[in-house]
Amino acid sequence: MLLSIGPGIFCIGYTIGTGSVTSMAKAGSEFGMQLLWVLVLSVLFAWVLMEAYGRYAVVTGDTAIHSFRNKVKHGKYLAIIIVVGIVVGQWNSLTGILGLSASAVYELFQLFFPSASSDSYWMILGIAVFLIVALYGLLLVGKYSFFEKILIVFVSFMGISFLISMFMVFPAPSDIIVGLKPSIPQVQGGKLMVAAFVGTTMAAPTFVVRPLLMKGKGWGKANTKEQSKDALISAILMFVISASVMMTATGALFYEGKAIEKVLDMVYTLEPIAGKFAVAVFVLGILSAGLSSVFPILMVAPLLISDYRNGELDTNSKMFKIITGIAAVFGLLVPAIGANPIAAQIATQVANVFVLPLVIAGIIYLTNNKKDMGEHKAGLLLNTGMFAAFIFSCFIAFNGVQALIELL
Repeated sequence: MLLSIGPGIFCIGYTIGTGSVTSMAKAGSEFGMQLLWVLVLSVLFAWVLMEAYGRYAVVTGDTAIHSFRNKVKHGKYLAIIIVVGIVVGQWNSLTGILGLSASAVYELFQLFFPSASSDSYWMILGIAVFLIVALYGLLLVGKYSFFEKILIVFVSFMGISFLISMFMVFPAPSDIIVGLKPSIPQVQGGKLMVAAFVGTTMAAPTFVVRPLLMKGKGWGKANTKEQSKDALISAILMFVISASVMMTATGALFYEGKAIEKVLDMVYTLEPIAGKFAVAVFVLGILSAGLSSVFPILMVAPLLISDYRNGELDTNSKMFKIITGIAAVFGLLVPAIGANPIAAQIATQVANVFVLPLVIAGIIYLTNNKKDMGEHKAGLLLNTGMFAAFIFSCFIAFNGVQALIELL
């Protein structure tokens, strides 16, 4: 069943990683369910944009960056800005993801073997090196269908783990309802958290890479219904998994007046309720979230470069192997310098929102081109959704600028 929505699994991989888990958990611990409305809107617009990019891909057989370059006036510069913006944001995110994943494994090891070495730096760095080498080795297989199956395993473990955790400490239903009313926490870091939320849920690479994944899946004009189903199910899974993390943090930490400072603060709060089992379950979720993101992030630069050049999905070339190798080494930056991975993750999620308006404006232009789209041209409903997403992304980008200025 999950293989039938394969491209959507990649979208979840790009969207829900340790950055998303960190943002949802930190927001839940500090503000309860107050930012649930941001998640709802972000997922709604993410669905609209996945539908738009997917529809364009199956109808025209073309890809996003390649089309921006060749079909939009001055599109060469637009394509380059989007590629550079996405790669910089994703590679920065990769360093925090790897640091969080390695820290999660280390904390779990310490929990079950407390007498083991307390020298966390070398242990975490060693775990990070092992994880990135293992994932890079899997990438060398170079087949889309294999990547898809690996991600299905990670995403399935992630979803199940976070749902189990949520039901252990389910928040008050009244708080969930209140969280649907738009409001921004009027405290230091409130605006930053809103921007991070959108940066991780309306993730630009999720949309731009989608047409390439359609090609990898072999979908064409005959698969418009499957494409729409894929986009909808992906959006639903994004919301369920992200909301479960926020609810877990609200139930475990917010009501206790505790905030997240270290990777597994939330898990240790769960421990008195369900013992070490809770720790193991949530760590499995964190690790699966991290690995499900590392895999597609390693691929993002060579995929977008191939897209820019010829609009093809190329995972067997020498360029693919070299650039993914460079990304893998770069990913070790946060573990190597011993930086706080949570702070790194929040910062990189905010950076992701600035390229988003360009990504949305580009697909509005492409899907309204009747010459290419014919009867599948964007209608009133899709256009309304895309323009609303564009306005929302501009508001969030402006909000992110204000948040960064307040920090300086």
